[in-house]
Amino acid sequence: MRTTLTLDDDVTVLIEKVRRREKAGLKAVVNEALRRGLRHMLTPQKTRGPYRTPAVSLGKCFYGSLDDVAEVLAVAEREDLA
Repeated sequence: MRTTLTLDDDVTVLIEKVRRREKAGLKAVVNEALRRGLRHMLTPQKTRGPYRTPAVSLGKCFYGSLDDVAEVLAVAEREDLA
């Protein structure tokens, strides 16, 4: 099949790199790239489940309660609350 195809500049650069490396013609490189790309596009993509963050024990809390942020900061900075 003959057709006219307009290629983006970045695609043209990649095709030229492959042509030089493989010492192949434009038709061969474009056909192979389309074959590989289309096969990849037709292959169902593997779906991943949701990522689960593993639980880690951090040991006991150094403060009685973390509800009072000012108290926690004062203890961390070794200040006495007045």
